[in-house]
Amino acid sequence: MSTAGPPSTSDPSSPGDRATLAHAAHPGAAPREWIARRGRRGRWAALAAIVALAVVVVLLVTDPFAGSRKPAGGVADNATATSLETVTRRALSSQTQVNGTLGYAGSAKILVPTGTAPNAVQQAAQQLASAQAMVHTASKSLSSDSGTLAQARATLAAARGKEAVDCAGEGAAEAVASGSSAGGSGACASDKQAVSTGEQGLTGNEAKVAGDRTSLASAETSLANARSGLSTARDSASFAAQNATFTSLPAVGQVISRGQSLYQVSGQPVLLLYGPLVASRAFVAGISPGPDVAELNANLESMGYGQGLAGDAFTAGTAAAIRALQSAHGLSATGELLLGSVVFEPGPVRVTSVTPTVGMSVTPGPVLAATTTARQVTLALDASEQSDVHVGDPVIITLPDNQTTPGRVSYVASVAVAHTGSGGEESAPTVEVNITPSEPRATGRLDQAPVQVSITTASVPSALVVPVNALLALAGGGYAVEEVAPDGVHRLVPVTLGLFDDEAGLVQVSGSELAAGQRVVVPST
Repeated sequence: MSTAGPPSTSDPSSPGDRATLAHAAHPGAAPREWIARRGRRGRWAALAAIVALAVVVVLLVTDPFAGSRKPAGGVADNATATSLETVTRRALSSQTQVNGTLGYAGSAKILVPTGTAPNAVQQAAQQLASAQAMVHTASKSLSSDSGTLAQARATLAAARGKEAVDCAGEGAAEAVASGSSAGGSGACASDKQAVSTGEQGLTGNEAKVAGDRTSLASAETSLANARSGLSTARDSASFAAQNATFTSLPAVGQVISRGQSLYQVSGQPVLLLYGPLVASRAFVAGISPGPDVAELNANLESMGYGQGLAGDAFTAGTAAAIRALQSAHGLSATGELLLGSVVFEPGPVRVTSVTPTVGMSVTPGPVLAATTTARQVTLALDASEQSDVHVGDPVIITLPDNQTTPGRVSYVASVAVAHTGSGGEESAPTVEVNITPSEPRATGRLDQAPVQVSITTASVPSALVVPVNALLALAGGGYAVEEVAPDGVHRLVPVTLGLFDDEAGLVQVSGSELAAGQRVVVPST
């Protein structure tokens, strides 16, 4: 490798003169595509300056691509030292460098649900029993009074029949001859009095039966309401008594799996089960079928407490499996799981914070905050780069200890968000991007750790490549490289730029006069 001496002013076509004059004419000239990436690829900023200052060429001669003989090991009369690199063909990729945060995926809040206290359920049951007694009493009264009414109707019918006989024909005439009247003595008169009395009794009995029917209807309405109230109370029946307290809570960082206790209330464990749905009602006999019941059945079978529990119905097999689960945890085997006694999450959880303390009264509200156990890197990607990043893109994660591990893009948000600083200034919009490490164990157990992510946004399996600093910007537009033939002749070869690989410092080029194996001039390092 030789070091160039002062540029010759007598040979304006020499590389040294071209570089010097090019910088004077266009001091900021550099490959445009590469410069456009400098904002997010800081590691190449210095190299971009070198390219701009040392190898930019302005075409100053009539025949700029005429060959000239120079020493093959370097350009002797350049103002800066140079060396030669070989044009190669290889796989090439382009990366976007983004700072991110390593932690755990997902977030969840585990709450004590708002439910019906056990004493309220008992009151609802008592109201139902009272309503049932009222219906029984009203039904009994109606039955008795209906019998009396039937008897009164029969008596009146008999009296009317007797009256019809006694007050017709000779009997009526005899009554008139004797000077008797309807209110007087005699069989006809007596019959008429009996009919009048019977009609009054019938009216009273009919009124009483009508009242009984109204009372029965009212009692039946109360019974229906009581049944509905008890059903609602049982659906939302909470396992926590009114004076319940937290008796055990997990530590931050603790990982809890299916069937294990999340925390304890008055000595009773709240168990974790797997599933996407929230447990919003108590699992008791008579509960209507639903996806939450199907979720419960699947968990009971997976944990080995029952067999053939497929389906969304609460069956006798479901109750038996619950009793087995309760017995395994030292609980009363009721065959029912009241609201709050189990919590559904998609998988194991890692506790990140605990709201109450041991001994505090249990009230509806947050108990734990948690994440999943899946490792994840979260990025705030500049919104202008959103179209370059796609789900499935491979990445390299640089950990805090400078070790690297692979991963892939698992999520790219579709909505950009602008953040406002403490001074009211608004930052450039960003989109959230999530990265899933391919080897989670390699990322350790750090939470909220800063990392750098290199996202491969494009790749070419077989590209003709040269070092980025071999590029020369031409005054009329476009780019070239200075090729050195085996006989030492130097010439500028025009090229078209393709993909940039910042990690390797290479750029894809194409041109009819360039091929793998040729040698090109680059600044010495």
